[in-house]
Amino acid sequence: MVWLSGVSPSFEKAEETLARIGRVCVSDSSVWRQVEKWGPQFQHLQEEAVTQGEQPPSRQEGQQKAAQTAGDKGVAMDGANIYIRDEGWKELKVGCTFDIEVQPTKDKETGRWQQKARAVNNQYLAHLGGPERFGQMVWGLARQQGWFGAKKSIVLGDGAIWIWNLADHHFVKSEQLVDWYHATEHLGTAARLLYGEDKQPRDCWYETQKTHLFEGRAEKIAQHLEECALEKSPAVAEALESEAGYFANNHERMAYQKLQSDGYPIGSGMVESGCKQFKVRFDGPGMRWSRPGAERLLPVRAAVMSECFDAVWNQAFHLPQN
Repeated sequence: MVWLSGVSPSFEKAEETLARIGRVCVSDSSVWRQVEKWGPQFQHLQEEAVTQGEQPPSRQEGQQKAAQTAGDKGVAMDGANIYIRDEGWKELKVGCTFDIEVQPTKDKETGRWQQKARAVNNQYLAHLGGPERFGQMVWGLARQQGWFGAKKSIVLGDGAIWIWNLADHHFVKSEQLVDWYHATEHLGTAARLLYGEDKQPRDCWYETQKTHLFEGRAEKIAQHLEECALEKSPAVAEALESEAGYFANNHERMAYQKLQSDGYPIGSGMVESGCKQFKVRFDGPGMRWSRPGAERLLPVRAAVMSECFDAVWNQAFHLPQN
């Protein structure tokens, strides 16, 4: 029942699955009560990871750091909204730690095969609250996954300041990179501001600037947009200056060509997929959650998404009952 609650889009669907496949007739409220009983055990395990994350490196972690046997690792962070009763829409912060694996990949645009990095062994968590606690949770998860043994590492985000603040605090020695797709979205917005519905010059400008962006010339793009803003109406100029600020503030985190050639992924699809998966369970039609109800189910959903539910359940089952 607990596992189905993390898999199914609702408690009602879990009830239906049990009846259809397992011939087990229980109500959706009974399924919910099992999550109410066992969810706190999952939460407790997350709290243990946070506590361990605050401790000095253990002897084993020190040996991992010296040997660097864990390969390359990464972490990505993003946010999604869910509705909490009596509070309204609240941001659900989603984190993902992953291993980096380089393998032959066919380029969608050129059709050529080349060695590209991808995220594997994705491990997820989500927090309904502020960035400070979320950062502690992500760091605890990263340490559980052998972060100290990484040869090299990277933090991916969409450009939000709170993500880089957490990266600077918890992942000091890691590379930082704005997700490629978010950066190109901002470039597309700038193209529309400059050329409106005039498709040919708009697309030409976009493709040219996208090449410059990939080559690590984000600061030049920012300067170009600021110059263009001088010739536009106040409303358009303000929007262009905002886009220029995005590239200017993040230009040091936009070395896409270099980091890709160094064996890093440049897209944060792993955490964006995680946000969507959390929303499937927590943002269905008409869903309105109590805060405790959502917080009990979040670590269950995360364990299912991380493909480690059985291991987490075994630990939760043997914890003393609250």
